[in-house]
Amino acid sequence: MNQRLRHIGYGLGDMSSSMFWKIFSYYLPFFYSNIMGLSLKDAGIILLVTRLWDAVSDPMMGVIADRTQTRWGKYRPYLLFVAPLFSVCGILLFTCPDWQYTAKLIWAYITYILMMTVYTGINVPYGAMLGVMTEDSHEKTIYSSFRMFFAYGGSFLALFLWEPLCNAFGGYYSQQGWFWAIVVMATCCLMLFIGCFLLTREQVHTISTVSVGNDIKALFHNAPWWLLIGAALCFNLFCTVRGATVAYFFADIIPPETQLRLGKFSFLFYAGLFLAIGEICNMIGVATCVPIAARWGKKTTFIGVNILLAILSVVFFFIPITTTGFWLMLLMQVGISLLTGIMSPLVWSMYADVSDYAEYRFKTASTGLIFSSSSMAQKFGGAIGGAATMWLLAAFGYITDSHITQAADFAGQPTQALACLRYLMSFIPAGISLLAVIVVSFYPLSETRMRDIEAQLLIQRNHD
Repeated sequence: MNQRLRHIGYGLGDMSSSMFWKIFSYYLPFFYSNIMGLSLKDAGIILLVTRLWDAVSDPMMGVIADRTQTRWGKYRPYLLFVAPLFSVCGILLFTCPDWQYTAKLIWAYITYILMMTVYTGINVPYGAMLGVMTEDSHEKTIYSSFRMFFAYGGSFLALFLWEPLCNAFGGYYSQQGWFWAIVVMATCCLMLFIGCFLLTREQVHTISTVSVGNDIKALFHNAPWWLLIGAALCFNLFCTVRGATVAYFFADIIPPETQLRLGKFSFLFYAGLFLAIGEICNMIGVATCVPIAARWGKKTTFIGVNILLAILSVVFFFIPITTTGFWLMLLMQVGISLLTGIMSPLVWSMYADVSDYAEYRFKTASTGLIFSSSSMAQKFGGAIGGAATMWLLAAFGYITDSHITQAADFAGQPTQALACLRYLMSFIPAGISLLAVIVVSFYPLSETRMRDIEAQLLIQRNHD
């Protein structure tokens, strides 16, 4: 099979995952509070509590995948067999039964836990595949770049089409609109994962040679893993806080039916457009990751990008709510999204390096276990970001009544709630980025160090 085709095939997997993940991260808080009618406090608790289960299910899935042996490989079969459940659970998550409040709350807990469990069942093996499709660290960055390019492409389609799909099927504020919109998304996700299965192959044969307990023990003694988990958690938290705030920001700060003019053309300035433009810029950022990381190194690139993210986030706070200000918001979104686009494949490539370090240092392959931690960091970042957003809004008096959210009374939100929305788009993400800089500054796996590890691993694997 052509190598480029394999790159594309691998990318299709995260295109599917990201379509769902971005909808979950950016619109699920809004769905819970403004469509299903749950309180901000309860909705935030749902997002956070389910992470306790993820703390168990993610490493468990990693261990299971590491010890799977089939004619299709260790990790690849999960793409085919878990994909239908992935789509069905996504549909259930955005199904809003006409029940009493307590029953709806229980339904929300059950469907969200199911969705995240199935997400683990397909995404952990998918991520771990990066460690067995090539032995070359630079090639892993290329695979990661294709992965993230397609991921952001899927995210763009999902975010750009979400509100129009909801409106086409019954309205953005209707339960029916959200249900049929997710049915369309779920069908696309299923086909993409099947495509990923058909176009990829596992090339590196690794064997877990120690017990599960020793695998976990080795993981906890893996210093680069701890540092990367912390840095990745910060990155996911940055993205989720901004993303989860956007729906509220546009509902309550941007005047309704705001039109932006570009020459003879005008277009509606809405949350989906703002997020979709970000995804396009993410894709451009991904395309620049390989040459930038090759020139400056992964660690230096990580630090530089996060410093710039902090600066641009602070600038966002001072943008006025005017026509000129709206264009400046789009400009900041372009800049921030270009930078997060560089970050995404970089983080995944660094996980692959940590996996190689673990195999070299502890003499056992625990690729699935290590990549399960990346999934856990992603979900913890998403959960903490989503929960913190809603709890902060609740603490500052945000009102979720339908007449407010539908902009019938645009001035209805308390001043402090509107201020909180602006902080969530600026200073809070900036602080998170600076924390990531501090954490990754201690990361020890330089390019020189990884070349030595790769050479030793080649000898080690050939000997085995």
